[in-house]
Amino acid sequence: MPRRPRLWFEILLIAVSYWLYSLVRNAVPEQKAQALRNADWIWSAEKSMGLAFEETVNHAVNSVTWLIVSMNYYYATLHFVVTIGVLIWLFRRHPGRYAATRLVLFATTAVALLGYYLYPLAPPRLMNGANFIDTVLLHETWGSMASGNFKNMSNQYAAMPSMHIGWSLWCGLTIFALARAPWARILGLLYPTLTLVVIVATANHFWLDAVGGMACLAFGYGVSRVWYGALPHRLPKWVPDRPGRLTALRAARLPRPASEPVPHPEKTPESSRSGA
Repeated sequence: MPRRPRLWFEILLIAVSYWLYSLVRNAVPEQKAQALRNADWIWSAEKSMGLAFEETVNHAVNSVTWLIVSMNYYYATLHFVVTIGVLIWLFRRHPGRYAATRLVLFATTAVALLGYYLYPLAPPRLMNGANFIDTVLLHETWGSMASGNFKNMSNQYAAMPSMHIGWSLWCGLTIFALARAPWARILGLLYPTLTLVVIVATANHFWLDAVGGMACLAFGYGVSRVWYGALPHRLPKWVPDRPGRLTALRAARLPRPASEPVPHPEKTPESSRSGA
């Protein structure tokens, strides 16, 4: 039975977890030579499938300055902003599903770390002999860890799997499954789709990196399904504050059974005399 999440614990857990994730990801040996060889292999594999379109997209979008700069900032910021926003929304609106959905995100991220260690991969923008444009470096996007002044703060050869896709698809599926408003559900599906365009256009990932992110997310859903016995969206929306008592908000929204009499205030001796 899911328990109602505690705000202080969730803030601490997410902060510590992301710190550990960054620490482990950046502690993985960069293995530059192997990462470049793996990038050459990925590029060759995509060419053999006739799906090596990243360079074309990269050059086409880069020709529109305002668009590529917007995508650079999208890549640098929304990855965190939207994910945190969805977690807050779950915490407030779907407390019964929060822990299971959070576990999907955590398990997805944990298995991605294994991918970074076992398969170092250079992003397209760092390949030798390729014609990709490093859009962040060219347009001097402030604050991005992909290149420029902040590049030493992040492992540049941890492109497989793409957690931009793993996290954005987690956000999108969560919103699509739980939101009521049609426009919100549509935005939920558009978000990972646009993220795929952004990671390719900025030359930060191959599209096969996105497939790796999807595989990690599938693993995360599997872990949550085994742990909780159901997929997150099939769990109860609300949970007891304590055994035998629903949250006040949920109780207020519960419809009163038709057979249940409407309570009346007890008559007092004064009211009885006044009505006599």
